[in-house]
Amino acid sequence: RRQAAEYSSSSSDDEFESKVSLAHKAERSLRRRRKLEKETKQLIKQEELKRLHKAQAIQRQLEELEERQRALEIFGVKLERKLRGESDSGSQDETQMLHEWFELVLEKNKLMRYESELLIIAQELELEDHQSRLEQKLREKMAVNGK
Repeated sequence: RRQAAEYSSSSSDDEFESKVSLAHKAERSLRRRRKLEKETKQLIKQEELKRLHKAQAIQRQLEELEERQRALEIFGVKLERKLRGESDSGSQDETQMLHEWFELVLEKNKLMRYESELLIIAQELELEDHQSRLEQKLREKMAVNGK
């Protein structure tokens, strides 16, 4: 009888320890998952900030580019007037003015290509941001369905 009582007591102790152990494991697992979620959110936030800084830099470059294009346009109009003889060209010869005009056209084309590249990069950033938001929604939905 005594042995039976000790065995029974030992068995219930084992069950209790097993339940405590499972609860402890579940709690550790929950803590790990929360820590991972927190780290993921921090990474997402960092990526968003990187994209934001890139977008701001691109916006500044586009504004500077627009100013340069505007200045080239004004200079080009003056140069064309000189070439047509509409304004006082002074001692500048036609060959020199044509050379300047072609240089101006080349510079303007270069700026337009650069602007196109910047716009493509900006579009890529927008797509990355959209993808990130979609991934976050998916994670949220999976977390809700997994609970």
